[in-house]
Amino acid sequence: MDNLIRILDLNKAWAAARVAEDPDYFNRLLHIQSPEFLWIGCSDSRVAANVITGTQPGEVFVHRNIANMVVHTDLNLLSVLEYAVNVLHVKHIIVCGHYGCGGVAAAAGHQSLGIINNWLRNIEDVFRFHQDELMAIKQEDKRIDRLVELNVEEQVLNLAKTSIIQRAWKHFQAPTLHGWVYGLNDGIIKPLSQIESADALDPVYRYHNL
Repeated sequence: MDNLIRILDLNKAWAAARVAEDPDYFNRLLHIQSPEFLWIGCSDSRVAANVITGTQPGEVFVHRNIANMVVHTDLNLLSVLEYAVNVLHVKHIIVCGHYGCGGVAAAAGHQSLGIINNWLRNIEDVFRFHQDELMAIKQEDKRIDRLVELNVEEQVLNLAKTSIIQRAWKHFQAPTLHGWVYGLNDGIIKPLSQIESADALDPVYRYHNL
């Protein structure tokens, strides 16, 4: 209970500080939401989008789940994506993973974790796609970090495969998709990949009736 009270007290202090700096701060946020970015990140409490990018409320539309996944049956993710692309008209979508990701490590660890197994199986597929490369890495922590990178790149491809993104590319020439990874040890974001059109996709994934 003490920690809950502490959070509420910190909230009051934060709100008071914002008003002291800018009396119109909350009124402006109340009436405007026009973010340029959709951030798809990990639920890890150490990787908060606004904090690590130094952006303000209203600048980044955020979706988070375990291991920053883009799963084609995840209606939550797809709803966020639809809204971000077709209502907010974001210009950039960022999939950001992080080194030392517990979800990625768990997927590579062959341990049964209950219902989360169903979610992590998507990462196991990424491992299978790149098994030769990963098994050639002898240090486990470096192998996991490489799987983190490969997982980010695969999730960016999963975004590109959606009809939502391909329709936006056809009609609006946006958004650009980015794959990033964040270092917990130094706080630096490393860009990994970028896709701007369906041309980067294998033809089998391209829609023609958009």
